[in-house]
Amino acid sequence: MTIAPQRVVTLHYVLSDADGEVLDDSRARQQPLEYLHGHHNIVPGLERALGGQAPGAELTVTLMPAEAYGLRNEALVREVGRAAFPVPDLAPGMRFQTPGDDGPQVVTVLEVRDDSVLIDTNHPLAGRTLRYRLEVLEVRDATRAELAKGHPLPPDTDHTQVEDKKVL
Repeated sequence: MTIAPQRVVTLHYVLSDADGEVLDDSRARQQPLEYLHGHHNIVPGLERALGGQAPGAELTVTLMPAEAYGLRNEALVREVGRAAFPVPDLAPGMRFQTPGDDGPQVVTVLEVRDDSVLIDTNHPLAGRTLRYRLEVLEVRDATRAELAKGHPLPPDTDHTQVEDKKVL
């Protein structure tokens, strides 16, 4: 079975930047990535590169920023009131997850001032060329419940229960 829309893919990956610095390694964490192909669960360039691959495939994919987490947008760097961060030891480099217009977003603190905080809401990997080393472990058809949810469900999920709840 090959990778195609409506299929759940399990893979290991090593993500590095253009200089070769490893940013993430699923094997080191002993946790492969599982995603639903065709449902925007991963960056667009990676999803395109994986289409048609089969279990056992190993490939290296280099993605320019536009194919990965997008270009940096300096309009997303702005100043907000210090009261927005009720953290006593707020420091540059700290990251927080906040609700955004398109779902959760990561906010990175750039500078802490007396009455304000300079933040960046660009994705932390925006503007970076990324290299993925991939190994496809498994490809299977998604269940109806996974298709309804738009992502893989944990292995211990009762898929009929999830489907029944959707019908009600």
